[in-house]
Amino acid sequence: MQAFFNDKAGKWKNGRKDIFANLTKAFLDNKSPVIWFHCASLGEFEQGRPVIEAFKLKYPKYKVLLTFFSPSGYEVRKNYAGADYVFYLPLDTRSNTKRFVQIVNPTIAVFVKYEFWYNYMNQLHDKGIPLYLISAKFRGDQYFFKWYGNWFRGQLNLYAKIFLQDVDSEELLNSIRVKNKQLAGDTRFDRVIAIAEQAKSDAIIESFKGNNKLWICGSTWEEDEKQILSVYKRLEEIGQKIKLLIVPHEIGEKHVKQVIEQFNAKKYSEVNSEQAKNLNVLVVDKMGMLSALYRYANVAYIGGGFGKNIHNLPEAAVFGLPVVFGPNYHKFTEAIDLIECKGGFTVSNSEELSDKMKNLFNDANYCQQCGRAAKAYIYNGSGATEKILTELEKVAKP
Repeated sequence: MQAFFNDKAGKWKNGRKDIFANLTKAFLDNKSPVIWFHCASLGEFEQGRPVIEAFKLKYPKYKVLLTFFSPSGYEVRKNYAGADYVFYLPLDTRSNTKRFVQIVNPTIAVFVKYEFWYNYMNQLHDKGIPLYLISAKFRGDQYFFKWYGNWFRGQLNLYAKIFLQDVDSEELLNSIRVKNKQLAGDTRFDRVIAIAEQAKSDAIIESFKGNNKLWICGSTWEEDEKQILSVYKRLEEIGQKIKLLIVPHEIGEKHVKQVIEQFNAKKYSEVNSEQAKNLNVLVVDKMGMLSALYRYANVAYIGGGFGKNIHNLPEAAVFGLPVVFGPNYHKFTEAIDLIECKGGFTVSNSEELSDKMKNLFNDANYCQQCGRAAKAYIYNGSGATEKILTELEKVAKP
């Protein structure tokens, strides 16, 4: 674990080495207008991505600058084709922000979700460069809402507009009289809808499923897999015939081998369509496949809820699947909403997971009803990207 953090800290430091020389070189001959998107990490990037791509499509003359604070975002997306430039964000000091804005010379700036870099915000404001906060979420325990938060509240006025994900955030900002806001929804919903509509078929998974019911367990961690294994054994014992597809969050060789041994499974990368047909459990050991594979499932279990963070619920729900997840979901609006609309379910242990799987797999009408509710929730919440783009059009150069 220490080696992991040392490696991350090294990338964080090295990524900012000679940052201004590299920025100067990159922007030296640029004559095009620049829109700057900043994301803390990979999760925020996924929320900003629909807006980046929609803006670029509408305004191809613009150069897109994408910055990250964290290596986990930069290292994965440093070659992202939707941006013309990808850099780490220099530290938020007065001198750094002044140099950064002078070199990049953005005409529009967009921060995603939780970004409050006050020197950057002030520098942009002083230069008359409109700054937007998109996919924003606020919590009552943030300093904006404390008795001592007057200065912090004032900083929110530096945004030209704040686009909010949910009604709770809107009510919090109403409580401190913030006017420059709009309830837009979650841009990830637009993203998962686009992915679902473009999802490609997979011959191995089609053969693996056949005419059977398929339970897909996505982005699982070790604790998730313990619960799943216990439940799968129970389902086998009562003669419940289902196929199980596991897509671990970490696909390192050691972890994948452990999952394969536990479930007596095979690796996706080592089977063909004919071999997959006769398997009961298959483990996907390739990155980037999960979102398209949900199309084949009847029920989805989403990992992370027995740890700190539930993973992407919308990318499963969009396919009309009931989504099941662990107990640590309370920070996730979509989890709360899916429970409320009966499209999602939380479980605290293997007994509860077993009961829920039996209910869903034994009652096809109930399963489909829950799946329809999950899908409707996603589609009814879509459109945030278009709302944001409409506002950006007011300041974008044609």
